[in-house]
Amino acid sequence: MLQRDPVSTLRAACKLWIDRLGPGLYGLACSGGADSMALADAAIAEFGASNVVIIHIDHGLSPASAAVGEQVAAWARGQGVAAVVRRVVVERRPSIEAAARDARYAALDAIRTEIGASWILLGHTARDQAETVLMRIVRGTGPAGLAGIPMLRDRFVRPFLQLPREAIELYVQFRALPTWDDPMNSDPRIARVRFRERLLPALRAENPALDDALCRLAASAREWTVALDAVAGPHSTFPIACAGLRELSPAIRKRAYALALERAGIGYDAVHLEAIDDLVMRDAAGEHGIDVPAGRVIRSYDVIDLHRTHAPDPLVPPDPGYELRVWRAGDRMKPARLRGRTRKLSDLFIDAKVPRELRRTARVLVRTDDHVIVWAEYLGVAFGESPNVVPLPGRSGGSF
Repeated sequence: MLQRDPVSTLRAACKLWIDRLGPGLYGLACSGGADSMALADAAIAEFGASNVVIIHIDHGLSPASAAVGEQVAAWARGQGVAAVVRRVVVERRPSIEAAARDARYAALDAIRTEIGASWILLGHTARDQAETVLMRIVRGTGPAGLAGIPMLRDRFVRPFLQLPREAIELYVQFRALPTWDDPMNSDPRIARVRFRERLLPALRAENPALDDALCRLAASAREWTVALDAVAGPHSTFPIACAGLRELSPAIRKRAYALALERAGIGYDAVHLEAIDDLVMRDAAGEHGIDVPAGRVIRSYDVIDLHRTHAPDPLVPPDPGYELRVWRAGDRMKPARLRGRTRKLSDLFIDAKVPRELRRTARVLVRTDDHVIVWAEYLGVAFGESPNVVPLPGRSGGSF
């Protein structure tokens, strides 16, 4: 059936999602590759040209990237569809693939808001799911990681996630669609490329149905994850009381940590969840912490909390009338909650249960003319001061 009628197969997958999500404006991420071009063509047919906006993200990682964006946009407009091409800056990180993905998703979500779209459609297929699950297995993921890529998360939808790559190729051939290859898809420096070209062919020789097997594993793991989340959810926002966690099974505790880190935008591996669990289950004496990517989880006063460890941000905006410095012994402040009464910062930090290791480098904003502290890290703006005098967005109190 698939070989005889690839058009019906892909368009039915699109129709399933418009029936589920309802009418509206849909953004469609289109790199110009076969997967996204097939999705674009099928979505235009099912949703209607006026309900689709083609979005091309130019990572600027190859000399021809700008030209590909222009060609994708020209094709879209030829179908009567609006198109947006957005150039992004990709951070230079050890994983260029992860950096490009982060930049791409941030841009897609921003464009979705700009154009008033309800959802962003992505062209991932069953092959992408199989690759993702295998890569996570090799890396040493926990059970939740085996769930792989979700069909629906936040405002991103993947209508073709259960379709084999062969269905896409047949559709592109049948519809004579133009496609453009991304050089990143053949760059051996990228882990997914190495898995696709070296490891997966060898494993398929052992099990020709490997992709189906890995996709079934992902579906089973996702069912497990949904059930576990219902129990772990109430304990998955920092700060978290250790007493409530100790009553749960290890699987539920670790899932609670994972959800809390995800909500805070922090990456993690299974080893981080193990380390956090050791932190929770140890004796309550003293303060202890463990490092996670771009942050640190600290246990203090029988509570675990997340503190980011990025470099200090500059004043926003800079103002010559203020000085930003680390607090000093003897510093006093009028916190908003005391309505004009002063207390030593050392006492205020203790009241706010700020861990000792963070107190040492806590910063204050001081007015240069009268040396009054108008803001303190983890405490916020002083009584009577304008709330606009907050120099470090996202670092003005508690956990962030």
